[in-house]
Amino acid sequence: MTVMAGIRKPDPFAVLEEERIAAVLARLHHEARWQTISAGRHSLRHLPAFPGGHPVPLVIDDMACRGDKSIAIEERQAAFCYLTARTSQARTIVEFGTSFGISTIWLAAALRANGGGRVVTTEIVPERARVARSNFEEAGLAELIEVRVGDALATLAADPAEIDLVLNDGSPGLALDIVKLLAPRMRPGAVVLTDDVGRSAASYRSYIAWIRDHANGFQSTLVPLKGGMEYSVRR
Repeated sequence: MTVMAGIRKPDPFAVLEEERIAAVLARLHHEARWQTISAGRHSLRHLPAFPGGHPVPLVIDDMACRGDKSIAIEERQAAFCYLTARTSQARTIVEFGTSFGISTIWLAAALRANGGGRVVTTEIVPERARVARSNFEEAGLAELIEVRVGDALATLAADPAEIDLVLNDGSPGLALDIVKLLAPRMRPGAVVLTDDVGRSAASYRSYIAWIRDHANGFQSTLVPLKGGMEYSVRR
């Protein structure tokens, strides 16, 4: 593949329409990047016990059990999620896995640009939910976001109806259960974005088998962002 001379690397934050939101996100992504590096160094001590060497799952598992660490999608993925929400004119978005709310802010920014709506996001660690709410206030988007704390299969059991977009970015072991729970409430053309599918293929084997089976009502493919994000459309 030939790369054209003079083309600059794109700035993911350029898609955003409000400087206040972009500034908050730039800070949060910077902090999350350093936390990931720090957790990675911590996990290296465990590698001799794992002959195959799987540092990424170790990093994620270590961070997931700590309320003071952010687990976030990277900037290009976030811009892709934002533009997907904008293109689909989403008004109702569900997110599985709030963490410190970085991806939630991107999604809520898209809703504001679309004219309004609601992001329903769920987080199992109360401390992370508290930090996320503070970040939403700082970005000026708190009124568009509903944070539900607890088991996502319980917090998302009843509503919302007519879902336009789902960001499926929590525990891989629950990814399929979450989509099965929400699928009846997704409108035709609704999009499901599931992170880390390419990087953690073994953890998502049953999810991929189900979501790519047309009998289950979706058309789906892998988008090569970060470790691979599964892009699925409700038929």
